[in-house]
Amino acid sequence: MINRILLRTGRRFWVSLLLEGQSVVVVGGSTGIGWAIAELAAKAGARTFALSRSANAPEGAEGMIADVTDAASMEAAFGRIGQIHHLAYTAWSRQGAPPLGTLTSDHLQQTFAAKLFGALHTVRLALPHLDPLASITLTSGQVSRKYGVGSVLKGSVNAALDSAGKHLAKELAPRRVNVISPGVTDTAQWGEAGSARRQEALERVSAALPVKRVATPKELASAYLFVMTNPFVTGAVVDVDGGGLL
Repeated sequence: MINRILLRTGRRFWVSLLLEGQSVVVVGGSTGIGWAIAELAAKAGARTFALSRSANAPEGAEGMIADVTDAASMEAAFGRIGQIHHLAYTAWSRQGAPPLGTLTSDHLQQTFAAKLFGALHTVRLALPHLDPLASITLTSGQVSRKYGVGSVLKGSVNAALDSAGKHLAKELAPRRVNVISPGVTDTAQWGEAGSARRQEALERVSAALPVKRVATPKELASAYLFVMTNPFVTGAVVDVDGGGLL
């Protein structure tokens, strides 16, 4: 037990040492996993900025209004921030899981615009501000490689992000680019907090996982900080899914 406590404390100290005084920008930082990343980075001593349309942010982070579909607003935000050492992209659009027969152009446009096109435009617009050794972390999801009925929309956009991360790791080197692929996480994506719908859905998923529970946003956030602070990780797709792909 003592060794476990020392290991956990040492890891927090090491992350704090590496992020102290550096700038961390979380796009989509107003809720869920993005909020948890911003919160954890701020606690580690980073100058942390949470960008979203609402500008909500956890304690210690600065909330900034920016819309990933509006290049001018993103450029203005990056201009105010200045040099960026770590960029994490977690923005997405809630479109559900329509099967092919009910998939519309709006579903496709909104999903890809927010999650894939928004990510690529964000990285492009951030380039003039990125430190020469900056890290960039994108967000996909386990349905890129977990196949099923109704998952073609999410699966396609997440698979594209997995691929984009690897291509960008080559193109933008020595800057590092990685992708975090979350499994099911206890966020508002599954309904209102405390609702029966959310509880039932998460219990059903938990029963099928080797770890017998879903992730917390904080557990996902720690994976983002890992790839931010480990200078030998690039071009990786990191699965944080409780064994969901097994």
